[in-house]
Amino acid sequence: MQKATMTIARSGRIVLEERELPVPGGHQVLIRTECSAISNGTETMVLRGKADGTRLGYNSVGIVVAKGAGVESVEIGQRVACYGEGAHADYRLVPKFLAVPVPDHVDPEEAAFAGLGAIAIHALRQAGMQFGETAVIVGLGILGQIGVQIASAAAYQVVALDLLAARCELLRTILPDAAVYERAEEVQPALSHIAGNGADSVLLFGGGKGDGLMDRGIGWLRDRGNIVIVGVPDTTFTRNALFHKEAQIRICRAGGPGRYDARYEQEGFDYPDGYVRWTEGRNVAEFVRLLAGRKLSLKPLIRHRFDFKEIDQAYQLCKEAPEQTMGVLIRY
Repeated sequence: MQKATMTIARSGRIVLEERELPVPGGHQVLIRTECSAISNGTETMVLRGKADGTRLGYNSVGIVVAKGAGVESVEIGQRVACYGEGAHADYRLVPKFLAVPVPDHVDPEEAAFAGLGAIAIHALRQAGMQFGETAVIVGLGILGQIGVQIASAAAYQVVALDLLAARCELLRTILPDAAVYERAEEVQPALSHIAGNGADSVLLFGGGKGDGLMDRGIGWLRDRGNIVIVGVPDTTFTRNALFHKEAQIRICRAGGPGRYDARYEQEGFDYPDGYVRWTEGRNVAEFVRLLAGRKLSLKPLIRHRFDFKEIDQAYQLCKEAPEQTMGVLIRY
């Protein structure tokens, strides 16, 4: 009997476990994985937390090999970009709304970052910006890099910040005209030049304990702007600074509405687009559309490739040298 091999966190360690090949339910598809992408921050955080039994990964691309009776959006043999738990497996079940067809001319390696793409898109939607408005994006790891590219494709004015020079230089090679800075002190002068009243939104894709990013971000905002928390910054802030600008603090919950809703993800109940325009599934589709239109360039972000049997080495790299990792791809 054919087996499926999946990556499981066992008390902070990586274990490859074989299980019976799953059979798709009525609103699921069975995918033979071609590539999956590691989400460096989230997945290493799970491992450091000594998680036990968690299926790792949420970004992948593969071929549909079976589908449930309620699946009409994809066909067997079609390549799809996938979002959802358990991506690092040679075969996996995916909810029908989270498996999006990938055109033939789109590079599968780029499509493998579908989950991160959906998260970056949802973060920008949470910012609530309109055409021509200005965003400060802090943190240029893999998620922040994707976020800056999507914001630029949407014609927002973007100021990007990361303390690591290599990350800033990488973004400059992809977007030569981007306003990218390595020191926080450079952001305010840049905003004064681009948007005299300050940023409409500050999106925190990075951060950590004691970073002071919340107060800095509030300082960069225009009156009634907003902060969007995407990463894990220190959420301590000065109340009066927020009060004087009547600024808002918003949270980005993964890839959009539908995440963590079993009726949407597992039972196939979609949200009507007249009421919920951008679900997590529609955000994945938008990411694929941007790739298809060559509005994004993810290939330069892929710095490491490992075979599936070497996935423990990939995680070791992410844990030991996070500042050196960017796009980490697993091949099957």
